[in-house]
Amino acid sequence: MNDRWALAPTEHGGADVVPLGPDGLPAGPVTREPDLVRAVRSRPDVARWVWRDTHAVYPRLLAAGVAVERCFDIEAAENLLLAHEGRHGEPRSAAAALARLRSTPVPPDPPPRVAEPGSQSSLFEPRPPVDVPLGDLVEVYADQQRRHAATGLPDRMRLLTASESAGMLVAAEMHAAGLPWRADVHRDLLHELLGERYAGGGEPRRLAELADEVSAAFGRRVRPELPADVVKAFGGAGITVKSTRRWEISSLDHPAVKPLLEYKKLYRIYTAHGWSWLQDWVRDGRFRPEYLPGGTVSGRWTTNGGGALQIPKVIRRAVVADPGWRLVVADAAQMEPRVLAAISRDPAFMEVAGQSTDLYQSVSDRAFSGDRGQAKLAVLGAMYGQTSGDGLKNLALLRRRFPKAVAYVDEAARAGEEGRLVRTWLGRTCPPAVGAAEAEEAGLPQDAPGGTGTGSGPAQGYGYGYASSDSRARGRFTRNFVVQGSAADWALLLLAALRQTLAGMAAELVFFQHDEVIVHCPEDEAPRVGEAIREASELAGRLTFGETPVRFPFTVAVVECYADAK
Repeated sequence: MNDRWALAPTEHGGADVVPLGPDGLPAGPVTREPDLVRAVRSRPDVARWVWRDTHAVYPRLLAAGVAVERCFDIEAAENLLLAHEGRHGEPRSAAAALARLRSTPVPPDPPPRVAEPGSQSSLFEPRPPVDVPLGDLVEVYADQQRRHAATGLPDRMRLLTASESAGMLVAAEMHAAGLPWRADVHRDLLHELLGERYAGGGEPRRLAELADEVSAAFGRRVRPELPADVVKAFGGAGITVKSTRRWEISSLDHPAVKPLLEYKKLYRIYTAHGWSWLQDWVRDGRFRPEYLPGGTVSGRWTTNGGGALQIPKVIRRAVVADPGWRLVVADAAQMEPRVLAAISRDPAFMEVAGQSTDLYQSVSDRAFSGDRGQAKLAVLGAMYGQTSGDGLKNLALLRRRFPKAVAYVDEAARAGEEGRLVRTWLGRTCPPAVGAAEAEEAGLPQDAPGGTGTGSGPAQGYGYGYASSDSRARGRFTRNFVVQGSAADWALLLLAALRQTLAGMAAELVFFQHDEVIVHCPEDEAPRVGEAIREASELAGRLTFGETPVRFPFTVAVVECYADAK
């Protein structure tokens, strides 16, 4: 089998290809192929294709029915290497990498693609021309191999870049497969929740009714979709609020609160997943967002349009398997605490995380007299930086029982406060400066008072008062970064392993979100898929963290409708 080949698209749909040696340099002559698809199809024994950007190549192959086993995405690797070298934010294109290598002016990166509502072809729309000739591409690749060796932990860093590249393949394949979506069910849901739509594009009936209730409660016309108008209305009623967030207004004693909260919930559905969204994003029974692996600093994925990672549970009723098929929905149980056990190498915490039972209950039995709630608050507080009030007491109890686990995140926080680079287990690097956007990405609330509960991430309820430029704020971010980022590293290897197992089946990966995977498969394949997910989880744990007693159990549900999985 030929180990790896480099590929560079050429004009008019062709490609230049060349075999590579262990040093990343050409191991044979360059071949100019008139057709990119045929170039790949005619070389089925290639173990790994090296190319500039998966988005620029793989969708064309998938459209022609050609899948590849592995790839090396040079621009994804460049992004990881730059961050590891403390150069986060520098241009990451192959052309920029070549310029740095040759000490010539570095071109800026082209603007990102913009997913066009109403079109499902964003992956097929190339960025502005940034392709580099095959010889230059190979030169960059060979230099990246040398830079991997210089990282200090080259095996881990190579595993990270390989898994990030595998994630790029998975993302393109999920876009091509699409998440099954019943437009008729979605429309019925919108009618049930929002009522009839009025002519002329006004708000639907239920929202209009709730807006009237809010206005009546205040005694004047108020537009509940405008936070400034609502804050002013509360002020007129003698109540001072800084925002209209749920955590701040839900405890207020005023008749406008109940209809206002209901309005906000339904308005979010109307604007984010209403009739316009359905028309723009669902085609031929599939929702096909563009997934962006490594779209956040921590390595978590994002999407380019469509809001695929924020589908409300009620809207999930529209995600329905094809006739005769099922959705296998798998959730990793208490993933981040288990990752903390694996990366900290705390013997007692690894013992707890080596069980498939409730981790928080096991922690409570050892350190909190069986109080599961306090144990959960302590573990999450250690990972997200609650260091005052009851959080300080809980942390002290946790530190006595699991000293290495707490010390690991404490050191990450200290490094962040001091401006040092902080890395995940495999080597993904947090940049020296972190702002509010990164805090929000990590699930850290930015302006809640202590103990009230806010945000949507696992940090809700801790009230950090996040300040984007404060060194302590960066410490809180890096404390969680080492855990969340290492969890993202593990999830990439899970996807890669699962993808390989499913390769000989009709089953297809159709959705991934942090710690949740959905596979769409014929009903008779569902048991095999469930077992494949569990096996992939075990393999990903060994590959990422080595041999540890830690296990990453999944809750697996086989359903016809996504909403029935939870």
